[in-house]
Amino acid sequence: MGTQLDAESTLTDKYQTTIPDPIRRALKLQKRDKILFSLHADGTVILARSAIAERTDPVTASFLQALAKDMAAHPERLRGISSALVKRARAVSAGSADT
Repeated sequence: MGTQLDAESTLTDKYQTTIPDPIRRALKLQKRDKILFSLHADGTVILARSAIAERTDPVTASFLQALAKDMAAHPERLRGISSALVKRARAVSAGSADT
């Protein structure tokens, strides 16, 4: 596998580094994205955008946190849902790109 792009970065005293701009752009990395380091037997390290990276909508994340807090505070309010509603939800979300 030939090298397409080389870029250098320096480790700080805390062993942190900045991913150089050309690499960030090539991998389409955004703030808070996850990256994966793969160490090979020959000492080569591969840096890749993590396949499990997911962008969380801050509004959705806040809503889910509030919902979890309310559920923990008031478990008596929780109710089961019908199998018909589960079936309908699965059908509606079957074509969703987010699943």
